[in-house]
Amino acid sequence: MSAEYYMQRCLTLGEQGKGHTAPNPMVGAVLVHNDRIIGEGWHHYYGADHAEVNCLKNVKEEDKHLIPDSTMYVNLEPCAHQGITPPCANRLAKEGIKNVVIANKDPFEQVSGRGIEILKQAGISVTTGILEAEAAWVNRRFFCFHSQKQPYIILKWAQTQDGFIAPADRSRSQITGATSNQLVHKWRTEEAAIMVGTTTATNDNPQLTARLWEGNHPLRIVLDRSLTIPATHHIYDDTAATWIVNEQKEALEGNIHFAKHVFDGTLLPWLMRRLYETKKLSLIVEGGAALLNSFITHGLWDEARIFTGTSTIINGIPAPMLQNETEAFEKTIEQDHLKAFINKNNLFSYPLGMEL
Repeated sequence: MSAEYYMQRCLTLGEQGKGHTAPNPMVGAVLVHNDRIIGEGWHHYYGADHAEVNCLKNVKEEDKHLIPDSTMYVNLEPCAHQGITPPCANRLAKEGIKNVVIANKDPFEQVSGRGIEILKQAGISVTTGILEAEAAWVNRRFFCFHSQKQPYIILKWAQTQDGFIAPADRSRSQITGATSNQLVHKWRTEEAAIMVGTTTATNDNPQLTARLWEGNHPLRIVLDRSLTIPATHHIYDDTAATWIVNEQKEALEGNIHFAKHVFDGTLLPWLMRRLYETKKLSLIVEGGAALLNSFITHGLWDEARIFTGTSTIINGIPAPMLQNETEAFEKTIEQDHLKAFINKNNLFSYPLGMEL
């Protein structure tokens, strides 16, 4: 089998940790001896053993003597620092593994080449750049966070056949079907935070949770300049941690954090910095139109996911218009149509055939 084959297996393994490893990356590892996989592993959740350690643990007793003469494939440079777990580069050096094949160098400043150097100093042959673009796409949230010092931003909305995001009276309208709605809840488990504006929070009274899919709820962020959203709305329940961004007060009340900042052109950049400081790798923005357009105007987006349903409204609120976008892929979900775009200024090109 080729190096690309084994690296693709690493990516498949690593993605099993999606929604559970942040702020760490998704990593898979495969140990190969004479074209036979003798061990596999991935990083299951934040704070647990890393992929390389789990891979070594997976090797059967009768194969352990083969480890020094094997090749470790891993989609991200082995860590070189002491965190919750010991450095993986040191562990591989201790095991005396013959070769290590890596997709991406780690952008985290405490690693960033140091892991590779540890391996080389131990006499291990190191190869890099195998499925580099594909691996960077899988960990685009992690890469964006460390290279841009802000979360990876995903815009999501649903629009009608005639290009409206909601009726003119801003009443709640279900544009997409049940399967698309469930997919959105799956996406929520994969992102660190979710955000809506005042009108959406007030009129739709959304829960902003992942109740239709098993996984973690994202941090809920709601803009409410004058604190007008009724206290009986879902955002004030205890389901998930919530930030209410406003101009009135800075306070922590149970699970609700009132974050104070002036509502001017500095608001969104300030909020992105605050998310970075609290190690939130990603943000999905779900509306409404004014908030989505504000992110687009500021150039604060990396990816957009747009559903088009089968209904029409005739008179409604126009859907946002992207700027500097390039289409990544499209697919049909029952009666709905999904298109995904990436920002042309994004660091990551979309590798054909990859999933979101």
